[in-house]
Amino acid sequence: MPPPRTFRAKQLGEFLPGTLDPLVAKLGMSQATLVLDWAEIVGERIAGVSEPARLRWPPRGPKTDPSRASEPATLQLRVAPGFGLEIQHLAPVILERVNAHLGWRCVGKIALRQEPFQPKRQAKKRPAPVDPTAVKEAETLAQGVEDADLRAALVRLGSAALSERGR
Repeated sequence: MPPPRTFRAKQLGEFLPGTLDPLVAKLGMSQATLVLDWAEIVGERIAGVSEPARLRWPPRGPKTDPSRASEPATLQLRVAPGFGLEIQHLAPVILERVNAHLGWRCVGKIALRQEPFQPKRQAKKRPAPVDPTAVKEAETLAQGVEDADLRAALVRLGSAALSERGR
């Protein structure tokens, strides 16, 4: 008798990149992850005041100048009013992070467009509850440590690790 098949429910987020890639390609972006993972790419602070709007590639084709063939794209960012100067100063950092995320130097400059927008707020994760038996076990394991701060840090780390192991 064959073993029963188990099905794992997929999260909605697993469907988004494949569904959004064709839509995002119309904006010149090769991957939806640039939009979906913007906060992870540039950090929460920058993502709170900016978002990628479009990726503009230089014209290519038979009539274009061959010396422009390797020219990188321009990332257009929508920036909240009043934050344009700050984003302009952070442009080298943003370029580095975007290119690292995409895996190659495809973006060469950033163009800013200041307009009001609603930044996407991500739900903050609540820390998982810690098992009291895991705390006691971590305390017994850290008894030999003399430094009180280090011992407390080890107890926190150990109890979190032991709680995860029990799940």
